Amino acid sequence: MSTFIGQLVGFALIVFIAVKWVVPPVRTMMHNQQEAVRAALAESKSAADKLATADERHKETLEVAKAQAAKVTDEARSDSERIAEQLREQAIIEAERIKAQGEQHIQLLRQQTIRGLRQHLGAESVDKAEEIVRNYVADPAAQSSTVDRFLDDLDEMAPSPAVLEAGATLNLRASSREALAELVRKFESIADGADTDALTTLAENLSSVAKLLVDRPALNKHLAQPTDDSAAKVRLVEQLFDGKVDAATVDILKTAVSQRWSTDANLIQAIEHVARLALLVGAERDGHAEEVEDQLFRFGRVLDSESRLSRLLSDHTVPVETRLGLLNKVLDSGGGVNPTTRALLTQTVELLRDGEPVDAAVNDLAELAVARRGEVVAQVTAAADLTDEQRTRLAQVLTQIYGHPVSIQLDIAPEILGGLLITVGDEVIDGSISSRLDAARTGLPD
Repeated sequence: MSTFIGQLVGFALIVFIAVKWVVPPVRTMMHNQQEAVRAALAESKSAADKLATADERHKETLEVAKAQAAKVTDEARSDSERIAEQLREQAIIEAERIKAQGEQHIQLLRQQTIRGLRQHLGAESVDKAEEIVRNYVADPAAQSSTVDRFLDDLDEMAPSPAVLEAGATLNLRASSREALAELVRKFESIADGADTDALTTLAENLSSVAKLLVDRPALNKHLAQPTDDSAAKVRLVEQLFDGKVDAATVDILKTAVSQRWSTDANLIQAIEHVARLALLVGAERDGHAEEVEDQLFRFGRVLDSESRLSRLLSDHTVPVETRLGLLNKVLDSGGGVNPTTRALLTQTVELLRDGEPVDAAVNDLAELAVARRGEVVAQVTAAADLTDEQRTRLAQVLTQIYGHPVSIQLDIAPEILGGLLITVGDEVIDGSISSRLDAARTGLPD
């Protein structure tokens, strides 16, 4: 019995211990496990709901995607049809453009071929014509006949509208032209009672004064300055030149400074002009006017053909003494010239303005020499010398055309082949055979 009671107490104790310390943790653990199972079940249900929602959304998205795919497919089909149509149109346009370009290219090739044939045939024709002409004019009689034919044509020309002034060749404004005219009148009044030696002295003195004014620009500016009262300038001239130059030179200078000049340089030009007139008038009185005129023109032609000589005589970096030495050497090499010609050319080189070509100055001088005799200068180029009859007829025809006596200055240039090339002032009458051949050659297609 005691054993039983002891076992019962022990069992009760075990139960108590189990209830007290074992059951609560187990219950808690079971409760936690139940909660975990419930949570798992809830999550499972939520996942199932989410899955169902996702399936719905997937179905909806799939439907939208199908719709969009169908739309994109339709748009792509429409775009492809539109692009294909555009490409067809562009292809048609491009084909037309290529066709037009091809036609243009063919036309261009055709024109080039025709031009090439014309150029080739034209050049051969001109060359052949030139050969025939050269063979023809090789005969002096035939060459002379070309001049006669040109004179026949020239004889039928209407009077030329050209107006050529005889006298001063200076390019002056109105006031300076009036001043120069007054100065020339003063010179003519002095020249009437002067002999050749006096005129030569006057020319030398005026040339020296002109050189002085070139070297003394301040003095030149003062003497050329326009004033209402020129008495002070006249007194200055008397103080500077009385007793140093002859009375005629002083009178000319006093008249010059009493005038109104457009520019300071015009005063020097006018004094130089009167110095030239003095020498030319002296040559006229000695009966050498035509000789001087001819020598001046010949020297001008030398300068035209010898460009290096012209540059050397025009070069202001070279001392004037050196240039004058070269001038005299050239004049002496030709057998000498008239003293008046030498003096005129010396004046021209000494008073040559910076930048002015000597050939132009000499041509102006030669034209002034001709103008003194009331004639117009015609510079004539011929392939061979003219006969006396042709010279006379040419002078008569040109005199009729221009209304003034015409002086013929002849140059020989075989390269013009035949006919004549005439220059009167700024007017050119080109009747040379070479110019006609050149015109034919220039007219050929490029």
